Amino acid sequence: MVATLSVNLNAIAWLRNRRELPWPNLVDFGRIALQAGAAGLTVHPRPDQRHVRFTDVADLYNLIREEFPTAEFNIEGYPTEDFLNLAEKYANQITLVPDAPNQNTSDHGWDFAQSAEFLAPIIQRLKKRMIRVSLFANPVGDGLEQAKALAADRVEFYTGPYGATFDNGIETEFELEKLRKAALTAQQIGLDINAGHDLTVENLPALVSVIPFLREVSIGHGLVADALEYGMRATVQRFIKALS
Repeated sequence: MVATLSVNLNAIAWLRNRRELPWPNLVDFGRIALQAGAAGLTVHPRPDQRHVRFTDVADLYNLIREEFPTAEFNIEGYPTEDFLNLAEKYANQITLVPDAPNQNTSDHGWDFAQSAEFLAPIIQRLKKRMIRVSLFANPVGDGLEQAKALAADRVEFYTGPYGATFDNGIETEFELEKLRKAALTAQQIGLDINAGHDLTVENLPALVSVIPFLREVSIGHGLVADALEYGMRATVQRFIKALS
């Protein structure tokens, strides 16, 4: 199994919003990413719309529907009613994250035991609409049984701590072992596994070597940073190669 790449467009949207101009154009960059071989697109529309705007979601959905009907649209966010009303109209997969509204970026997974009562009806609602549900999770085994009991399809492991070890080989091995053990636990109880945060061309091969059954990675910041040097098309292809 080769994990698929979903390109997160948030960083491109943030750059556009700095000048309130229509460029860089999210649809154009989404098109380039999908033409280059990405399996899907990811957005995280936050309440303050500081990067991806609510109107962007419909535009990107139409791009996928009209030009790339086999591609997937992953919409992630904290499950407020406004978020759910938006995301369930367009998503193939919804990734629920425990972010505060003013949080800079996602930096931790759900406490499944504490949040089970809150998440249960939300997951049931999305599953009735035939939407795949992924839950943002810390790379630990504790709580994964609860995530499975909630009827989640997948967990997305938060790989920020792994990405932060780029200059320390001992810490890298420690974080990889945590991810490996958590992934084995998830696999054994029937949860598929996604991963995301601070993933790069350099650190992806080691990740997929310890989780060969990884289903999907969602990558934004590192990919867009590389695109400034290599261009979006070549960058997407470099990340796909790293996954293989």
